[in-house]
Amino acid sequence: MTARRVPRSKTRSKRKAVRRTDARKRLTPRKEKRGLAADEVRLDLADPAVAELKREIASAGGAAIGAYREPLAGRPLLLASLPLEAIEPTPFQRDLSPTHTKRLAQKIEESGSFLDPLIVVRGARGGFWTPNGRHRLAAAKVLGLRQITVLISPDEALAFKILALNTEKAHNLKDRSLEVIRMARALAERSPRSGERDFSAEFEAPELLTLGIVYEQEARFAGGAYSPFLKKVDRFGDGTLRKGLREREGYAARLLEIDRHVKEIVAALQRRGFRSPYLRNYVVARLNPVRFHRAAKGDDTPPMPLRAALTRMAAAAKQFDVDAVKQGDIALVAAVSSD
Repeated sequence: MTARRVPRSKTRSKRKAVRRTDARKRLTPRKEKRGLAADEVRLDLADPAVAELKREIASAGGAAIGAYREPLAGRPLLLASLPLEAIEPTPFQRDLSPTHTKRLAQKIEESGSFLDPLIVVRGARGGFWTPNGRHRLAAAKVLGLRQITVLISPDEALAFKILALNTEKAHNLKDRSLEVIRMARALAERSPRSGERDFSAEFEAPELLTLGIVYEQEARFAGGAYSPFLKKVDRFGDGTLRKGLREREGYAARLLEIDRHVKEIVAALQRRGFRSPYLRNYVVARLNPVRFHRAAKGDDTPPMPLRAALTRMAAAAKQFDVDAVKQGDIALVAAVSSD
């Protein structure tokens, strides 16, 4: 039997794809070195830069163990032991997972060592906050520990670096969105004149603000289906955080209304015999007014404002023709989603 011949164009395309993938996997170290030298990292506990922190640690019932300058920017850090009751998670962190906490406590017990210090900063009302150790702190309480080791930074802005710091349990879209919106509300009170763009690094992506408000109202919202649409049209606003949050409340309400129509469309498709788990993704993709838009490299201009995109999406939902859907359409979405 003669083997089927693969066209050269397809072979070349596959080779190019492999080369691109290999290039993404390669790590290129910087040629120029940066940061502090070993003798510059050293910091004495008697240094004035950490004197106030030492007093606060002692008054909380803890003890300073050592000090150093972190090797990238040179900011002072204190290694300390603090009683568990002196530490709270930042109020805008994701919700505690009891299952993850119990498993973490079990693994720490099995290893016989509590090795990872918590990152800690001063809290808003005294005491100390941890922006990245909620589950380790809870696990320490489950284990009945008196004290826990912490790295304390005088830089209180670290409390708003949650997404960059929290690596102990991977964030899903819901976790990230809820943390970002809680952070935004806290920052709006703390810095009322600041705008969304001032905290773009902390918020990571503008659509997380909108999705966070939606998740606050509907915990089971299928944000993953709407995320590709929002990424194309949602941008950080130019006004203050408070103004931006008010606008996003309206966007969130419209998204929830669109989703109600989507659920009705999905139910109608199911009555016609469609059983694919990708039905919602298919419907949302069909309603997406910018699904075919491809931005030029380096161009972050949205194809249309979010408000206009939501209006068109809502109109498309009301006009959706369930009878025109074919099994092949759903199969195509499933193939793309699982690729």
